[in-house]
Amino acid sequence: MIATVVGLGLIGGSFALSLKEKGICERVTGIERSEKSALKALELGLVDAIVTMDEALEQSDLIVLATPVDTIPVMATKYLNQIRPNQILMDMGSTKQELCEITMLHPNRGRLVATHPMWGTENSGPEAAEHNAFTGRTVVICEREKTDSDALHVVEEIYRTLGMPIRYMSAEDQDTHCAYVSHISHITSFALALTVLEKEREEEHIFDLAGGGFESTVRLAKSLPQTWAPIFLGNKYNVLDVLREHIHQLQILRRMIERDDREGLVEAMQKANKIRDILK
Repeated sequence: MIATVVGLGLIGGSFALSLKEKGICERVTGIERSEKSALKALELGLVDAIVTMDEALEQSDLIVLATPVDTIPVMATKYLNQIRPNQILMDMGSTKQELCEITMLHPNRGRLVATHPMWGTENSGPEAAEHNAFTGRTVVICEREKTDSDALHVVEEIYRTLGMPIRYMSAEDQDTHCAYVSHISHITSFALALTVLEKEREEEHIFDLAGGGFESTVRLAKSLPQTWAPIFLGNKYNVLDVLREHIHQLQILRRMIERDDREGLVEAMQKANKIRDILK
């Protein structure tokens, strides 16, 4: 199988590397808008060659979209307009509703496999690509009933070969759940970083006094804004919903602290501790 990965950053680069290392594809090519990133991806051996869209459509059995989520729906439509009956198009974006709505009535909709591997780091670019990045991580496949069975089977087998448990969801459910377990973590981390930078004017104090708890909580604030701004806006209503609840919980804790409510704080934190049983 020959695959082309469009977008060779953290996700696309790691996926291209996995396709090569696991022997899934005999040849992996890439499409990358940035010449610098394209050269780096070649230097790192993430892909065998950089190609154009026309070359990808001519040569590839599988085309993978791993670009920012706001570019995927239009890009998917362009590829679906030209794709052959035996070719497969898949995406790896973290939001799915817009993509699935835009492609819903496309005559080649069945060739699209809408996926979201639940993995990422705060790093970006081809240099951020990791070996065995997806092993043990869940992948969500949306609207499998609208996908051709042969295309679905190929993508399922790729993810299984990478060691990824598969979950099936509607696009709406996927975006809702990701707002709660992924997107809120990032927006909270950005907010915490902004809070500390606003209040702590002495940068050396942040560096010298920050403990492991702060570092782990604010780590995601290092993530690429060009990646996350489209995600927040693309999943706007779900993100706003989870933000309202998050702010509500912060206000409850604030009132407890204002009132010196030790018992209430302990009870609230004990309730929060239940997450330990879920995330063992």
